[in-house]
Amino acid sequence: QVQLVESGGGLVQAGDSLRLSCAASGRTFIYSIMGWFRQVPGKEREFVSSIYWSGGGSTYADSVKGRFTISIENDKNTVYLQMNSLKPEDTAVYYCGLKLRSWDTAYDYWGQGTQVTVSS
Repeated sequence: QVQLVESGGGLVQAGDSLRLSCAASGRTFIYSIMGWFRQVPGKEREFVSSIYWSGGGSTYADSVKGRFTISIENDKNTVYLQMNSLKPEDTAVYYCGLKLRSWDTAYDYWGQGTQVTVSS
């Protein structure tokens, strides 16, 4: 069984930085994609960024391009989301997700979420 555990959220001021981590365990992930999503109350979960388990093919939502960077450490089975120049509109619960097979449409596993709050 796959487990995803996020950490690194918190309360920061606008312009500050945070780094989120997501540790994965339970299976090998050669063909997988790791992604970050976020959700605010009353809205659907939205895509933030994703990366292939190999470390290539990173993608970003337009709203975070140039400010967020996704990376992966395969030997630690951990994906990171470096968030710089944070804005109040980045406030959300951030979730990491794992898509076991990159060609699938849906993510198979989700973490429990970590709260990020950016004050103005």
